[in-house]
Amino acid sequence: MNKVTLKLTLFRMFWITIGTLIAGFSLECVLIPNEVIDGGVVGISIMLSYLTDYSLGIFLIVLNLPFIIMAYQKFGRDFVFLMFFGVTLLSVFSEIFHRSNYIITSDTLLASLFGGIILGAGVGLVLKSNASLDGTEILAIKLAKKQPFSVGEIIMFFNFFIFILAGFVYGADKAMYSALTYFIAYRVIDLVLQGLNEAKSIFIISSKYDEIGKAIMKKLDKSVTYLSAEGGYSGVKSKMIYCVITKIEIQKIKEIVNDIDPASFIAVENVHEVEGKRYKKNN
Repeated sequence: MNKVTLKLTLFRMFWITIGTLIAGFSLECVLIPNEVIDGGVVGISIMLSYLTDYSLGIFLIVLNLPFIIMAYQKFGRDFVFLMFFGVTLLSVFSEIFHRSNYIITSDTLLASLFGGIILGAGVGLVLKSNASLDGTEILAIKLAKKQPFSVGEIIMFFNFFIFILAGFVYGADKAMYSALTYFIAYRVIDLVLQGLNEAKSIFIISSKYDEIGKAIMKKLDKSVTYLSAEGGYSGVKSKMIYCVITKIEIQKIKEIVNDIDPASFIAVENVHEVEGKRYKKNN
């Protein structure tokens, strides 16, 4: 392992430590005392710990171990090492917080809302450090190759089943609070991974593509890309404009396009991550 790789690994381990510390706090001091669970392997571990009185940390390691082994072939040694490191730390921190007997709130709604936010922040930091705390996604990736379902659909099915089980263990109300927590955590994870400055990609189809492209570059100081396009019905060949912008620039770029060609076609999509000096320089 060279110095650059070692430095990157240590950097990731640091943020995984912070992330698992936050996640462990959310589980043991906010969610579990109020009988609210997360989805995936973590949710199953919480229910098994509740039903058997064994430590949550034990189930986190035991249930994730097969998925960690499974991940080696798909994601490689570095990912497996960081995932095992993260799961182990989460087990340790959950045990520490469990023994502290500290409960931040006894209000189930508040626990669901803020527990989801805190948990999502912790898990997001772990995911951003190229690791995972839950083997459900790894299993879903493997199953998606053989089944006519996407990874997201398989994960959703697993979690739906888990929350149904939670209804039998804790009651229907707590199961619904758990689903709310999962949704909030999921959105916060996206926020941590994508950042507040979410980018948008925009496609513009117009016969006046050259004039529109020059106007965007001049008025917004944005770089544009011209893509070759051909009309499906007309068969007419033309150019399509592609550009990456921020959310606050969407309305401005629409005004520019509509002023030049009101008959143009505009499509806007979310961009989860943007790399490039040109984009960062303009933002």
